[in-house]
Amino acid sequence: MKLAVIGLGANLGQMATALKMAVTQIAMLPHSRLVAVSSLYASAPIEVNQSQPDYLNAAAAIETGLAPHEILAHLHRIEALARRQRGLWHAARTLDLDLITCGAEIVQSPTLTLPHPRAHLRAFVLLPMAEIVPDGVIPGQGRVIDLLPTVANQQIRRIGAL
Repeated sequence: MKLAVIGLGANLGQMATALKMAVTQIAMLPHSRLVAVSSLYASAPIEVNQSQPDYLNAAAAIETGLAPHEILAHLHRIEALARRQRGLWHAARTLDLDLITCGAEIVQSPTLTLPHPRAHLRAFVLLPMAEIVPDGVIPGQGRVIDLLPTVANQQIRRIGAL
């Protein structure tokens, strides 16, 4: 069993409902156990048209026996339940689930990069992750707590429980 951290986000539709549904589905993954869910955060879009609505973000941690590609397949299935439309990179979305880390695994494949390649650059990943895995590490980047000052200029606020 290894600890996997999943980033959750949405900026279209019934965002909080979609995130709650995603957590419920993540809790039902085979060979896995949900161990923590962060608070809900609001964050401004990054590297996209700033006229997009703000995102709601959270993180979930699971202990799992699944391989990273298996987790990713389940996350894509959950996104489809929320009618996620794939296509444009950084487009607004009803649900976005990213596998941030999966233990200390490093993966480079056409469909998956672990750890998530921009996790260490995003407050909307680091703050929720620090909340649920305070001793968390992003392999190749460092401890989450040490990375937080590098994203202090990004707009994000804690809203409350998910």
